[in-house]
Amino acid sequence: MEIIIQPTAAAATAVAARVIARLLNEKPNAVIGLATGSTPLLLYRALIDMKLDWSRVTTFNLDEYIGLPKEHPQSYYSFMWENLFRHINIAPENVHIPDGKAKDIPGFCAAYEQRIRDAGGIDLQVLGIGTDGHIGFNEPTSSLASRTRIKTLTPQTRQDNARFFASLDEVPTHCITMGIGTIMAARSVLLVVSGEGKATILRDVLQGPVTPQVPASILQFHPSVTVV
Repeated sequence: MEIIIQPTAAAATAVAARVIARLLNEKPNAVIGLATGSTPLLLYRALIDMKLDWSRVTTFNLDEYIGLPKEHPQSYYSFMWENLFRHINIAPENVHIPDGKAKDIPGFCAAYEQRIRDAGGIDLQVLGIGTDGHIGFNEPTSSLASRTRIKTLTPQTRQDNARFFASLDEVPTHCITMGIGTIMAARSVLLVVSGEGKATILRDVLQGPVTPQVPASILQFHPSVTVV
């Protein structure tokens, strides 16, 4: 595990963007797992400014709320197209985001896993962490071997995300998320974390015991992790 500490979020974002740029330069048809949230937002802005060639890249997003249509402003589909995809030359057919309105959610989850395998697996998985140590929407007590599936959002996560909605009541209660096993199968992981509010949980992730109570702690066992 490589840990790179920077004085500001902007400086950390620049380091993370260079990691992705290097991958795209070395492997133009890379498969990248992407995350949403305030920390990745800075990263996506930096990547847009770098004007990289995304024409052969395939992406898989970590998660999506169940029940929100794609056009909902708080859906992760909308987030990704608004903040990254429409600004780069990625082929729409190479973009994969969980469908929160799928009629058969378990069937969709199994198919999502198959699409990842068909693409050759994920070369680089971009992650942030929640204040409770979740990655994707793998909340505390999630199975460390889990694959893409339905999850119930904890009160803490719903409270953390309520700032994006008009009220807490509007925050969905369930989601589709890649599993921890899915994330660990990526050939490399890029974890980007900023802010004093994440300091304690990041310490637990990096230096504490590996436990389902802190899902991101499993990254201690991954052979290729960069933490910025």
